[in-house]
Amino acid sequence: MDFLNRVFRGDKVVWVVFMLLLLISVVEVFSAASMLTYKSGGNYWWPIREHSTNLLLGCVVVYAAHLIPYRFYKAIPLVLVPVSVCLLVYVLFKGSDVNDAARWMRIAGFSIQPSEFAKVGVIMGTALILSRMQTEDGATPNAMKWILWMTGIVCGLIAPENLSTAVLLFGVVFLMMYVGRIPLRQLGKLVLVLGAAVALFLSVLLFVPSKTLGNIPGLNRLTTWQARIQRFGDSEAVPAAQFKITDENFQETHATIAIASSNIIGRGPGNSVERDYLPQAYSDFIFAIIIEELGLVGGAFVVLLYIILLIRAAKIAQKCRSYFPAFLVMGCALMLVAQATINMMVAVGLFPVTGQPLPLISRGGTSTIINCGYIGMILSVSYYTEKMNRNAQTAEAVHTEEDIPEILREE
Repeated sequence: MDFLNRVFRGDKVVWVVFMLLLLISVVEVFSAASMLTYKSGGNYWWPIREHSTNLLLGCVVVYAAHLIPYRFYKAIPLVLVPVSVCLLVYVLFKGSDVNDAARWMRIAGFSIQPSEFAKVGVIMGTALILSRMQTEDGATPNAMKWILWMTGIVCGLIAPENLSTAVLLFGVVFLMMYVGRIPLRQLGKLVLVLGAAVALFLSVLLFVPSKTLGNIPGLNRLTTWQARIQRFGDSEAVPAAQFKITDENFQETHATIAIASSNIIGRGPGNSVERDYLPQAYSDFIFAIIIEELGLVGGAFVVLLYIILLIRAAKIAQKCRSYFPAFLVMGCALMLVAQATINMMVAVGLFPVTGQPLPLISRGGTSTIINCGYIGMILSVSYYTEKMNRNAQTAEAVHTEEDIPEILREE
């Protein structure tokens, strides 16, 4: 037991949640990767071998990150945010086009998604700003200004090719500002401005013809966003005999079929039918495959794991003796859980289609590594906070013992 405590430092519940998510990932990605197997010429082991390699690398990242004292993470955003901005500018103009979106760049033969590095940089930067500008009454008014400048630049560079990631990142930063005690009056004004901007944006997508939107330079994704929002808002019931599966509704329809064909316990691991039809069954729509194979019980279990992760992160934050680790652990947990929530809502038809994978479960390269980094930072804060609290309690006990008169200590 002592050996396990020395190896797996930090919150044991977080470790268990992490391991369970990886186990589900290995099983479900292997099952859902039939399309990749077909593209590889029938090599059944290639998709899972590649995914397992990424997961093992992610485990190394978790282990290394959780050994680093959290105070060293304060310096990372000072370098990571500017570098991420430069990479995002490069990708915006010369990025690799995959699925009609330029989100990747290739370095030494590897595909890298700079937006993932930008996300973690902004989260760490927000935690640093909030911690540095705290007073007894909350964060200073300038805190939100600096956070919005940083987040606005990064989200502005991400949005043209990956709007859902930009919205997700901004939403998590907003929650961090609320947790970081930014004055409610400032947050209220921000909500009004954002509400007006969202209303204007939706009005453009709903009422401007797609041909006009397609001619706007630098915003080639506008027509895609328009089609997804229009399909999501179309509530008109269509009889089954008249319903047609088209290229536009292909993913949503087969995800719905996967879920509808399930039951309490599902078809069983490896028995999915819709994995052969869903183009992103191993990534964006893996939650639909999980429900099809593991049933409502399996889907509810996955949801529960993310809820437990958020609850444990909140408890870790409560034990922190300083602001930075508390804000950092909450930012990491909020990013993982918020992204998971959006992915699962898309799979069950409660949110327009996005390109957000299911954290720690979906197949991925950069996203898997960065998500493991979030877990590593949470564990680092957990371990070193517990260590500091134990040392403080020991020091207080020694100090109290020294203050007791000698005659009473002898008794």
